[in-house]
Amino acid sequence: MESCIITLEFVQNIIEKRKREIHKGDCGRILIAAGSAGMAGAAILSCKGALRAGSGLVQAAVPEALFPIVQTGVPEATCLKRDFSKIDLSRYDAAAAGPGLGEREDSVRAVRKIITDFDGPVVLDADALNIIAHNDLFDMIKARNEGKTVITPHPGEAGRLLGYKVGGSEEERREAALALYEKTGAITILKGQATVVATDSQKTYTNITGNPGMATAGSGDVLTGIIAGLMGQKKPCGERISAREAALCGVFIHAAAGDLAAEEIGEYGLIAGDIAYYTAMALKNISG
Repeated sequence: MESCIITLEFVQNIIEKRKREIHKGDCGRILIAAGSAGMAGAAILSCKGALRAGSGLVQAAVPEALFPIVQTGVPEATCLKRDFSKIDLSRYDAAAAGPGLGEREDSVRAVRKIITDFDGPVVLDADALNIIAHNDLFDMIKARNEGKTVITPHPGEAGRLLGYKVGGSEEERREAALALYEKTGAITILKGQATVVATDSQKTYTNITGNPGMATAGSGDVLTGIIAGLMGQKKPCGERISAREAALCGVFIHAAAGDLAAEEIGEYGLIAGDIAYYTAMALKNISG
């Protein structure tokens, strides 16, 4: 097993200064299936993460009752009713599902539809992972195109996916991330102190930046949005950022934003919205 550290130099090789002639299409059209009654904030935070990461257009697939809340919370995003029989998935460059989604039948249908019918890169978080675990969708997710799926479990979600409690040591966390990659075929981000990313069955990366203030509700929703936002974008060379690159860079950028927020306002009062806000500054510092 090979273990590496995510470095600033690696991220800077992916996140380069934008060309002047760039247009909205180059920055990606992102679909985010998120939110449910009482959980509109998760949809807002994930949309903010994607937009602050540089997405050209973000659409939130949410229950219609949440439209006014989401549109008020993040007016730069647009909303569409979460009826996946009427959503043309081919319009999007990347997708995300899970933040605040709940596990109602319409949410299960949404996750199934994205996993099976969307050809682009996908990041799955929170309730999307619970849906996979509780409905035994492992074969379905493993059948997706290799290298196009990212999952972002915290230790509790990882335990539900694996069927056992994940230990807290560095070695146990690396082993759990690799086991999740083997079980799902998805690039696995095991969140926590020193987040671990398994990019294949033999290699993990560890992020050593970030701070305790980031242990706050909604922080993972912002990370999901950042990764989705990166996956939809083109590099200056014209290629899209790959799911692997987006996962590694997203984890680093998310932590860098948290560190910037902590420097400005301290760790105690840091909230997820601050991480989303400082994502723009983190990218500015990285890209030059």
